Amino acid sequence: NRATLAQGLSAPDLAATTPFCKLTMAAGGPPQSGGGIQQVYERNQEATIYVGNLDPKIDEEVLWELMCQCGPVANVHLPRDKITQTHQGYGFVEFKNEEDSDYTVKIMNMIRLFGKPIRCNKSSQDKKTNEVGANLFIGNLEPEVDEKMLYDTFSAFGVLLFAKVMRDPDTGQSRGFGFISYDTFEASDAALAGMNGQFLCNRPISASYAYKKETKGERHGSAAERLIAASRPKDGPKLTAAPAAPGRPGGGGGPPGMPTLRPPSLPPGMPAPPGMGGR
Repeated sequence: NRATLAQGLSAPDLAATTPFCKLTMAAGGPPQSGGGIQQVYERNQEATIYVGNLDPKIDEEVLWELMCQCGPVANVHLPRDKITQTHQGYGFVEFKNEEDSDYTVKIMNMIRLFGKPIRCNKSSQDKKTNEVGANLFIGNLEPEVDEKMLYDTFSAFGVLLFAKVMRDPDTGQSRGFGFISYDTFEASDAALAGMNGQFLCNRPISASYAYKKETKGERHGSAAERLIAASRPKDGPKLTAAPAAPGRPGGGGGPPGMPTLRPPSLPPGMPAPPGMGGR
């Protein structure tokens, strides 16, 4: 409900959503969460966002109440444990149009709700396939720098996969450093060049490539990582829709834009197997 939402939001985040309260009043009550298999297939994935790092106090109604500040919500779903019926710390919010889902990702990502920064991204993204090792260590942070400020500051250089401020587990206070990760080394290089030594909240911050886990002093950003990242296919599903090569109209017998499939190891003179499109 609205009281629970107001209690969970920190003061700056609550102030940011207050002007939209009239939208909430006019939108009516939250839809039933549901969550059968049929519903999953009918969901518009391009208009759906993933919301992670949710506090146990958050339920479908509170999440709906927060997200409808950004636009009309079609559905809210929090996967729950079959035994305890508690949600598993993440959920999905489907909007009625894709523009509202994109807008929500921009303004709601890293908003602190019940003391925890929530993570928002398009559910159609496979973030794991985007991780290339472009991870930066950000040091000398002011205590007032939170995850959202860190995210908003460094997202100017490229697509951020995550931004995390390390905190004391007992007090929740910032330990003065954090980590960010980009989807490309071009973005992380630009952030490193542009932000190292710059002032954030009246304190000069330090930026460097983070140390790899379980290694002895080896940092991210090595030549090997960059070579692997450069050799990875980009937007694999879109490759099938690539235009046909100029000067080869109708070649291969396949659909337009499909490459000629011929194993590179065939001996000279051996024809390609039937259906492979070669001659």
